[in-house]
Amino acid sequence: MKAFVFPGQGAQFPGMGKDLYDNNPKAKALFDQADDILGFHLSKIMFEGSAEELKQTKVTQPAIFLHSVATALVSDDFNPDMVAGHSLGEFSALVANGTLNFEDGLRLVSQRAMAMQKACELQESTMAAVLALPDATVEEVCGSIDDVVVAANYNCPGQLVISGSVKGVEIACEKLKEAGAKRALVLPVGGAFHSPLMEPAREELAAAIESTVFGTPKCAVYQNVDAKGHTDINDIKTNLVAQLTAPVRWTQSVQSMIADGASTFVECGPGKVLQGLVKKIDGGVETTSL
Repeated sequence: MKAFVFPGQGAQFPGMGKDLYDNNPKAKALFDQADDILGFHLSKIMFEGSAEELKQTKVTQPAIFLHSVATALVSDDFNPDMVAGHSLGEFSALVANGTLNFEDGLRLVSQRAMAMQKACELQESTMAAVLALPDATVEEVCGSIDDVVVAANYNCPGQLVISGSVKGVEIACEKLKEAGAKRALVLPVGGAFHSPLMEPAREELAAAIESTVFGTPKCAVYQNVDAKGHTDINDIKTNLVAQLTAPVRWTQSVQSMIADGASTFVECGPGKVLQGLVKKIDGGVETTSL
């Protein structure tokens, strides 16, 4: 069985999508449509912009979404038995499996990006990568700190990202190094994604999701919040809203897909980050990209 997976923020690169745009009329139509929906030339920034320009919140998330969805929808080899996405990538996955149409998916991603940016501006916050510690140890250390800091991304065994206030993350990094972490490195991000500090964004996104029409999925989406496959529209909506303040359980999601029969993981979108993570989670499965 094939699982198609979609990357999240951080996968962007200058020039992304240019080949798709130039060589596939269907993809070109999606890029042009995205520019119209967003009201600015996202495609021009993707093709010609600098790495710094691509880091702008209003650009990054729609750019990765557009690249990922276009890659899947224009390919004759897109035939998923199941789908999943890392954080932002969950929206790409939901368009790819027919739960959301392209226009609504793009609008939600744009609203999500703006809501997250506003939440970041309310309190100075950050994230940090922690290497070579058991998940339970990281969770225990975070729970012992009298400030906001939580496990945010379970990327693969021995690679976990924490998220919270600047003070909380800094204290946690020191304690995690003392506990034996190979590295505990603060990341160059704008805020504490997938933490309680995203609550204002969660509330804003919840209203947008509730007013959006969701269709019947063609196959199950394995969602970040609980790492389980879902086809019920109400469950999908609930989990999509909860995702902003809950951790991304990527390790567990991949393990669930393998347990349910996935033997090949196909990455759709910029980069090969997810292929690398999948291999670290289970070296016995096949990985590739569209």
